[in-house]
Amino acid sequence: QVQVVESGGGLVQAGGSLRLSCAASGGTFSMYVMAWFRQAPGKEREFVAAINRSGSITPYAESVKGRCTISRDNAKNTLYLQMDNLKPEDTAVYYCAVRIGTFASMSSLSYTYWGQGTQVTVSS
Repeated sequence: QVQVVESGGGLVQAGGSLRLSCAASGGTFSMYVMAWFRQAPGKEREFVAAINRSGSITPYAESVKGRCTISRDNAKNTLYLQMDNLKPEDTAVYYCAVRIGTFASMSSLSYTYWGQGTQVTVSS
């Protein structure tokens, strides 16, 4: 069983930045594919970014490409999402997800373990 805990959310003005963190424990972090998803009120959960085990492959959703950077520190068992130039439409609960595999999938169905989420609110 893998425990996943997100942190770093908050309230920020449009154009601002936030860095989300995700700590995963209970397994071998370096063996997992990791990803961020988000869910806005009244909308379905959507893919944000993923990262393979070595960090060499990082697909992004078009809506965040160029504004967000996903990274991982395997020594610290931690995943990050640096978000810059935030927009009100980025407001959502952000979830960290763990995949047992090698492919950096963009489908939520590919991920087995999920955190409780961290709220990001961007004011205009």
